[in-house]
This record gives sequence, structure tokens and C-alpha cells, in this order.
Amino acid sequence: MKGQEWYQADDIAEEYDDKRFSRGGQLIDRREKEAVLEAIMPVEDRKVLEIACGTGRFTVMLAHQGADVVGLDISAAMLQQGRRKAKQDELSGTLEFLRGDAGRLPFPDDHFDTVIAMRFFHLADDPEAFLEEMRRVARDQIVFDTFNRFSSRSVYNWALPMGSRLYSKSEVAVLLAKTDLTLVDVEDDFLLPYGLYRSIPNALASPLRAIDEAVGTLPVTDHFASVSYWNARVR
Repeated sequence: MKGQEWYQADDIAEEYDDKRFSRGGQLIDRREKEAVLEAIMPVEDRKVLEIACGTGRFTVMLAHQGADVVGLDISAAMLQQGRRKAKQDELSGTLEFLRGDAGRLPFPDDHFDTVIAMRFFHLADDPEAFLEEMRRVARDQIVFDTFNRFSSRSVYNWALPMGSRLYSKSEVAVLLAKTDLTLVDVEDDFLLPYGLYRSIPNALASPLRAIDEAVGTLPVTDHFASVSYWNARVR
């Protein structure tokens, strides 16, 4: 099953967070949320759109921080999980979930301060068109992540082809230039594959993560990291 089809299957939504962000996957969840917050801060009163919001991991977090957030996703089942999370929490900001297509965003130009897309571009059929549409509705900032071509992720794609798209740094630089976005910052992380973290208890994953972070500080490792977090400004 291709990645897009797998993601949209109704039965995936109920177990999505448990499969990916329990056990050692908690470390992945924590790091991704840190990356988003670091890029957007200060969050309060910021108008944010998250594309492919899934079960609302980031939308609920940002609403807790006082942002006014819209989460958009193609999967009705994923959105339902997000709404359940939001109902359980008292949010400082506002949060709305909408079903929609990332290729045809139902918003006017320059409608949001920030547009984010996490765990999205590896499934994008036309990344330039999607990035252009994100840029259209953003006044100020685009935040997204990519899985990298020269990393352990390439072995995963070879062993279990699910339609994931991998990127080199130069490919993303070209995409940013074509869509009139200026790179503010990029952070590279996770030399060890995500699958390893998810398959072991957090108590075992934590020391491995410490080693991963220590080795990852070496400049030579940047191009071999599994993921890059991109922060770009609208020109």
C-alpha cells in the first residue's frame, strides 16, 4: 500500500499516535514539537494553519500556547481523533479542524501568519505546487520538514517502499527559490532511524538518543540526518 493510501485508511487513525509516538517514539514527538515551537515563537495570538494536521499533535499544542489555529487534513478519521483531543483540553487559543485538499487550500491569499506542514512532504506528489499553495496563504512564515535522501531513511524506503519521497538539501533549496521563500534556518536531526526508536522502550531509546544527539553535533553528519526542519520567510 502506498503511503498516501495507508494514511487515509480509517482504521489507521485510531492507532496512529500509539504506533508512532509511544515507547521510544515519544522522543520523536518531543523533538518535532520543539522544532515547531522554536521556529514560530512567540506563539500567542499568532494565526496558524497546519496542513496534514493528522490527529492534532501540533494544532492542539499551538492552541495551548495561545495561537489561533486551523488544522486541515484529507482524512476524516484523523480529524476526528484531533477533535477528541481538543475536547479533552482547555485551550488558551482557538482551534478549528477542517477537511480539505492541500493542493487547493480553501483560504484567501495571505490569510495566516504561519503555515506549517509536518510529516507531509514525504507523501507530496508535487512538492513545488504544494509549497506554492502554502506560500499563497501565508503572510510571513512557512515551517515544514523533509526526510533526507542520504540517510538511514533510504534503506527503509528500499526495504518497505510506501511511496515516501526523500530530498537532498539542494532540492529543497531549489524549491524555496522557485516559490519566493527565503530560508531562515534549517536543523538536521536523527541519525538513527525512526523505526528503531519506535520499536524499543523509552528507557532504552533515551541513551541511544543521547548518543545520536552528541554525534549529530558534528558538521559532517548534517547530510546524513534522517530529517530536516525548515523555517522559511515569505519574500
